[in-house]
Amino acid sequence: MALHTVTRNNDPIFGSESIHQVAAATMLPQHEQSPSVIYQMIRDELYLDGNARQNLATFCQTWEEDEVHKLMDLSIDKNMIDKDEYPQSAAIEGRCVHMLANLWYAPDSTTTVGTSTTGSSEACMLGGLAALWRWFDKRREQGLSIEKPNMVCGPVQVCWEKFARYWGVELRQMEMSENHYCLTAEDMLSMVDENTIMVVPTFGQTFTGLYETVKPLADALDVYQRDTGISIDIHVDGASGAMLAPFCATEIDPWDFRLERVKSISTSGHKFGLSPVGVGWVIWRSKEDLPEGLVFHVNYLGGDMPTFALNFSRPAGQIIAQYYNFLRLGYEGYQRIHSASYNVCEYLVQQLNKFELFEFLFDGNREKGIPAIAWRLKLGLKVDFSLYDLADRLRTRGWLVPAYSLPGNAEHIVVQRILAKQGLTIDLANLLIEDFKRSIEFLEKNGSTNCTAEDTRSFDHSGH
Repeated sequence: MALHTVTRNNDPIFGSESIHQVAAATMLPQHEQSPSVIYQMIRDELYLDGNARQNLATFCQTWEEDEVHKLMDLSIDKNMIDKDEYPQSAAIEGRCVHMLANLWYAPDSTTTVGTSTTGSSEACMLGGLAALWRWFDKRREQGLSIEKPNMVCGPVQVCWEKFARYWGVELRQMEMSENHYCLTAEDMLSMVDENTIMVVPTFGQTFTGLYETVKPLADALDVYQRDTGISIDIHVDGASGAMLAPFCATEIDPWDFRLERVKSISTSGHKFGLSPVGVGWVIWRSKEDLPEGLVFHVNYLGGDMPTFALNFSRPAGQIIAQYYNFLRLGYEGYQRIHSASYNVCEYLVQQLNKFELFEFLFDGNREKGIPAIAWRLKLGLKVDFSLYDLADRLRTRGWLVPAYSLPGNAEHIVVQRILAKQGLTIDLANLLIEDFKRSIEFLEKNGSTNCTAEDTRSFDHSGH
């Protein structure tokens, strides 16, 4: 019998036959293999992914408490859609919905409807679908055409482009330009009409980190309705900001359900909700704002459980981890963790300013955006390297600090961005600054064969 078909429990991992073969990539192997050996092979490959804690591009969490890992293990085989089989997981999901509704000032958080999702992209899709159906219903009641619906927004994450394409909605998007990075009331009013199903402010932009302020948009739509009789709803894409502002920017203008025109809010549990990757949330202001035709009903403990989702089978563990964080941290814990991230932003800005190379589009001000900083090379600066070169040099030390061009009429602007999240401490930030210093010194000495600072190569700025 061939050696590779023999299972020997006492084989040393790096002395086994399997470990000396290239891992199968296009066909299933013919024979069973030792679990410890295969675990080691895959683990070794995953080292090439780099250290997630040094990924300062991602909006997703890269650190979790040990208790979260234990709860995820307990929930690995629970399918969230089977609410009758896993009634306590379903109850926990409902508790999270009510907690978020309360956090966002829903008129009655005990009866508000909402759902978990696989992330804030799905949550946006559901919020958009509900707005589309509300528009359909209203137009049909008035005997008007339901052709050519549109939505109005600023520079958005790609999920909204998908929503518009998949459901036949025209995307009317404000284009960025020099010193004009967020949707304003004037921008919005130039694009809305009777076919607008919703306006979508991004409360925490992926490109810059800035909040698109919601109240000026709502106020302008109030005036627009008085002048035209046309009522237009708002969906707040709070992928990041909806889990930050309630804790760290309590004095800013209302952006949530305190504004009657805001009918739904989406957020990402696995961003600043501090949960593992794979959970988002969407909450509606009231039951009436979620059209009944979109809701499916399943049996739940002999009763009725309404569901609204694009996915069917999906894991329950991330939802349970979200509930753990809500109970474990409470308002105070979230405030302390997020405040620490903003403090790291302040430190990074102070240190980066010492290089006298950068102009900040956003400096991490907690009243104006998420704990992120975004900068460009100073205009008129004579250097022999670009931000792309700087990003490449930092990557040699494991840091992912992306460089990318802005969209629209701002494609000539190349920026770098850092997301400060739970786990990025002042000490790690200081090590990062030291690597900035080494990288800049190297580039100043050796220059670059790449493009200039006005290079327009793109970067995946996905934030969901």
